[in-house]
Amino acid sequence: MDEIEQTTDFKNHTLPLARIKKIMKADKDVRMISAEVPVVFAKACKVFILELTLRSWMHTEENKRRTLQKYDIAAAITRTDIYDFLVDIIPRDEMKEEGLGLPRVGLPAAMGPQLIIQGHPMTYMWQKPQGQEEEPPKSSSSSLPESSQG
Repeated sequence: MDEIEQTTDFKNHTLPLARIKKIMKADKDVRMISAEVPVVFAKACKVFILELTLRSWMHTEENKRRTLQKYDIAAAITRTDIYDFLVDIIPRDEMKEEGLGLPRVGLPAAMGPQLIIQGHPMTYMWQKPQGQEEEPPKSSSSSLPESSQG
């Protein structure tokens, strides 16, 4: 942390602080913003942009290209669960064109009764194990003893 504080000059920033403050004040509940808050947001925006760019560039290289494209950004967003809040702003065309049903970082294959596919929950289809005659798992309400259901 000391290294960051020493190497980061919070006075020199490339993002316009007035624009950041204007975006923050778009929320009618926000009334006063201290002078250092837009500076911190500028740094956070810079880190966010660098992180998303790096993840997007990885997709570019996987496809043996040298130019970062919007499809690469869409891939980075759909592959990484921390960017779930951005999934709704990705046009569906970008997701389809690149076949972005790739594994997501940080998400298990199945989450309870649903799978997450391209950022959208899908009903999980239970498959009977081969060679076994088991019934699919019952919901929690049907597995209660009959005396406690009344």
